[in-house]
Amino acid sequence: MTEADNADAAGANLHWRALESLYASAAINEKFRSALQITGEGLSCITFDVGPDCFHAAGAAHGTIYFKMLDDAAFYAANTLITDRFLLTTSFNLLLSKPIKGGTVRAEGRWVSGRRRVLVAESRLIDEEGDEVGRGTGTFMRSRIPLSGLPGYSAAFTAQG
Repeated sequence: MTEADNADAAGANLHWRALESLYASAAINEKFRSALQITGEGLSCITFDVGPDCFHAAGAAHGTIYFKMLDDAAFYAANTLITDRFLLTTSFNLLLSKPIKGGTVRAEGRWVSGRRRVLVAESRLIDEEGDEVGRGTGTFMRSRIPLSGLPGYSAAFTAQG
């Protein structure tokens, strides 16, 4: 590995840690017991604790929980490739294949295509039994919002210094 390769890897790793910090800082995530881990370029994993406070009247997770988990995993997988701008979800398709009755659910995100104007990423939900309970595919576009201007993102750089 060359010195330039080492610098690129260190820069990517810092970007990924900053994305994890950004996720943790989002006010919406105070409502969801979850944690993001960027596992590589174009890859993310979010663990969610799904309890009765997330259930609809029939005793399983409401569809909003599926969307939140799937969108976040795909979004952060895509944003690993974009280091200057916050992405925005422009469309997202869901397939809900099994009710979530509670427990720890893992959302795995994977970038599929695109690097310039539109990025495509997919995600899937895995329950405690290891069964896939949902999947989604989304398109994401660069916003005008610089990542460096977001306190949750820039906090990772401050912690490094």
